[in-house]
Amino acid sequence: MPPPPPVEEPVDESWLATYADAITLLMAFFVMLLTFAEFDIPAYEEAAAAIASNVAGQEQQATTTQDLKLEIEDVVFEMAADQAVEVSRDSRGVTIEMKSGAFFKPGSAELRDKAIPVLEKMALLLAAKKYACFNIEVEGHTDDVPIKTALFPSNWELSAARASRVTRYFITQKLQSFRFRAIGLADTDPKVPNRDLEGKPIRENQATNRRIQLRLERMNLEQQKRCDEKGNLKAMLKSVGQNQNQNSAQEAPAPTQAPAAKTN
Repeated sequence: MPPPPPVEEPVDESWLATYADAITLLMAFFVMLLTFAEFDIPAYEEAAAAIASNVAGQEQQATTTQDLKLEIEDVVFEMAADQAVEVSRDSRGVTIEMKSGAFFKPGSAELRDKAIPVLEKMALLLAAKKYACFNIEVEGHTDDVPIKTALFPSNWELSAARASRVTRYFITQKLQSFRFRAIGLADTDPKVPNRDLEGKPIRENQATNRRIQLRLERMNLEQQKRCDEKGNLKAMLKSVGQNQNQNSAQEAPAPTQAPAAKTN
């Protein structure tokens, strides 16, 4: 009697489920990277840092946006300006909120003398190479009390002038102008209600709504390319200028020494 034919064992294809899951996750990951790279750089930074820390099994490192927030908070604390300046962070980047009463004279766009050192310290930080590719959006906000002067017929002109004044100051501190946008919003975006349910003004809330808001947002990839090109050009021009000064100093003729006077 012939032996029975060998029974073929079924092929184990259970690995395909794991493989398909891995491929799907990789595809989703790269789609996420592409989306973040174009629209949400801070979120991309956080996601990349979290993934890197999980893969390496190490503690998650702070992102550039997180570092910027911490350093600005240090500046505010160092200048004892924590009562007038509030620093926070959201999905767009870092927000610096400055009370108008502490930075501007009432009803004007003239900076107070005590506000200059704070802005100067901030400008010095924002000019650092590490943060050179952050856009800076300066928003001017007012309360709902109307203003009508020769310079400022309404709160639109006042809020725009204050935003422009802060912007111009930063540009005089060697920050590149293409990083800025100055926006006047008047009383259209209050942080808290200006009036109660009976229509009576809430003075404390009105003071809160009078503010300058700086939004520091990481540039997208195309803007970062421009930022890097500008920075490299600036460094190159500076290097050329230094070399020219050195060459001029070397080529300058040595001063002739007067002959010593003869003594009798």
